[in-house]
Amino acid sequence: MQIIGHPWIEHPKFNKIFSLGDITENKEDEVVLLEPLVESHDLATHCKSNNVSFAVTVNTLKGALFANSLGATYMVCEKDMAFIIHPIAEQYLFDTQILVLIHDEKEIEQIARLGIDGVIFPEALI
Repeated sequence: MQIIGHPWIEHPKFNKIFSLGDITENKEDEVVLLEPLVESHDLATHCKSNNVSFAVTVNTLKGALFANSLGATYMVCEKDMAFIIHPIAEQYLFDTQILVLIHDEKEIEQIARLGIDGVIFPEALI
């Protein structure tokens, strides 16, 4: 299980991106973070074509399916959505890892018991 954004663990920063220009300014050790694909599919396609590691904010199962198909490294979602996406991701062997946005480390154990790939704290999102 990945734990991203906790002060005890070194982690990449997830940098919110809104344009192609932002992608070129992104540091190599940062993960590009895109809004849901409805608003950012062109940026996701650019990232995939240029081997840029990227994450997508996901709020629907369809968004998760597209994020995986477009080669996202991570998808970031709320806990309830992760519970819906996880069985599908296991069935279809997603390469994209599911990260649940959490605000309290007490939530880590519940997410781990469900087999979700990881958690991300808001501190990792810049």
